[in-house]
Amino acid sequence: MTNEQRPYTIALDAMGGDLAPAEPVKGAVLAAHRHGVRVLLVGDPEAIEAELARLDHDHLPLKVVPAEGVIQEGGSPARSLRSKPRASIAVGVGLVKAGRADALVSMGSTGATMAASVLALGLFDGLERPALGGPFIGLAPTTSIMDLGAQIDCRPSQLLGIAALGCTFARYFLRIPNPRMGLLSVGTEAGKGNRQVQEAYPLFEASGLNFIGNVEGNELFLDKADVVVCDGFVGNVLLKYTEGLGRAAALALARSLGPDSPAVHQLNSIASTAESAGGPLLGVNGTVIVGHGKSTGEGIANAVGRAKDALAIGLVDAMRDELRLVLGRAGAMEAAPQGS
Repeated sequence: MTNEQRPYTIALDAMGGDLAPAEPVKGAVLAAHRHGVRVLLVGDPEAIEAELARLDHDHLPLKVVPAEGVIQEGGSPARSLRSKPRASIAVGVGLVKAGRADALVSMGSTGATMAASVLALGLFDGLERPALGGPFIGLAPTTSIMDLGAQIDCRPSQLLGIAALGCTFARYFLRIPNPRMGLLSVGTEAGKGNRQVQEAYPLFEASGLNFIGNVEGNELFLDKADVVVCDGFVGNVLLKYTEGLGRAAALALARSLGPDSPAVHQLNSIASTAESAGGPLLGVNGTVIVGHGKSTGEGIANAVGRAKDALAIGLVDAMRDELRLVLGRAGAMEAAPQGS
């Protein structure tokens, strides 16, 4: 049986997100029907069963897995996990670690999902933290921005790891054979940027990736690069700014063009739309999909489908192999005598 034919089991954090448990349960029903996967709904059994009772789910491969408590956004994720070891996100990641589920999907606290995944599943060799990223600008639907908030204050070598993960994501998920990778900076010349960017530049040149040089912020919309790398502080500011700008511009256009105009929808951030599929947490030894807190059942079903796709194409193994190659080249360059 090939990977694509295999019936996967996906754990879904039924208590995660602003619209839980109603929308995650709807998403589980849609996903089980559309994607041919078994869904484990993790959370408060009474609340989940009450939502299931409102839906037609007969003969669908759904199972409720009890958990106790929810970890909300804010505060220390690690401290919250220690105080709530049976929270839905912790139980969901535990199912993946134990082999009872092939992947996890959560629309809940991103910090808690990251912390639980790292603690339970571990990171690829050479990484200190996982990464988040992917396309999120409606006007540039195939341009992935890496990182979007997981890695703050990165060293140049950490940026290189993010680049390797992002290029593998673009190659496998977006079907871009040789993705063009750029480094976000304040000028296109090699010497431009802060110290972090300037020191990362030669590492990127020696990486073996299709590095095209620096990319400026105004070029994110112009298809100059398929993967644009920055640290998580810059990436998260960019994500939130783009979401806000897109909403404001969409509202202004809707008043003149109408709310159903394609131009209005194109301005919205992909990550915040109802149909958003979420994106994989990159660099952990397991398949974990993190979605937007406001996701509806439709978006959550799409996220489960994305988890299935990641499993079918062997994304985790491909990323691990790519990272090993790229970091190996960087290590060889750093070990070489100066001027050689």
